[in-house]
Amino acid sequence: MDRVLVIEDDPTVREVLCSYLLAAGLDVQNAADGLGGLAKFDAQPADVVVLDLMLPGMDGLEVFRQLRSRNGTLAVMMLTAKGAEEDRILGLQMGADDYVTKPFSNREIVLRVQALLRRSATGSGDIEPEPAITLLTDGDITVDTRSRIARRGTTTMLLTAREFDLLAHFLASPGAVWSRQDLLSTVWGWEYGDESTVTVHVRRLRSKVETDPARPRRLVTVWGAGYRWDSDGS
Repeated sequence: MDRVLVIEDDPTVREVLCSYLLAAGLDVQNAADGLGGLAKFDAQPADVVVLDLMLPGMDGLEVFRQLRSRNGTLAVMMLTAKGAEEDRILGLQMGADDYVTKPFSNREIVLRVQALLRRSATGSGDIEPEPAITLLTDGDITVDTRSRIARRGTTTMLLTAREFDLLAHFLASPGAVWSRQDLLSTVWGWEYGDESTVTVHVRRLRSKVETDPARPRRLVTVWGAGYRWDSDGS
């Protein structure tokens, strides 16, 4: 059974959210602070962590750093206060897979957690038809969508679930231009959302696939339109 860890200090929010996740058939653990959350994770690692940024004592960003030091590809959804724009952007830059702004719909959280589980290399998620193409290549980059392993040369790239999906999406459609809204819809599965989420993830992905991320040759910006993958840097 897929396991979710909720780290949230508000007892009402924590209780209601956990009840929705349990009703969706997930194994749910919870903690009221960062230290407690890390202890729960160490005792029983989760497939997805739902993490509030505003925690007593150790703040959510430090908890995130320590979780990622334990599991570099762990799927993490951050919960942010409405005005915490800087913290949200910093969380995305650090590699968070998703975020939701308070107040939020508990049903939406469940759907997004399930989406992360489907995309996670460790989460079993729902059984879906296998894609027609499971191996995508471009120059020294190889992506196996079945095993969810991406390599650059002989080195396995350490990608979050979102970064992996974004890379696979671009490799499957080289030369096509995708707007940030297109990517939110096709890669994130969101009908609406903050397009800066895409910008941050593209920047992180560039740091892993480009020789010089400041002068990208593969994942390029098409000004006023979006992003395009140029095969083999051509």
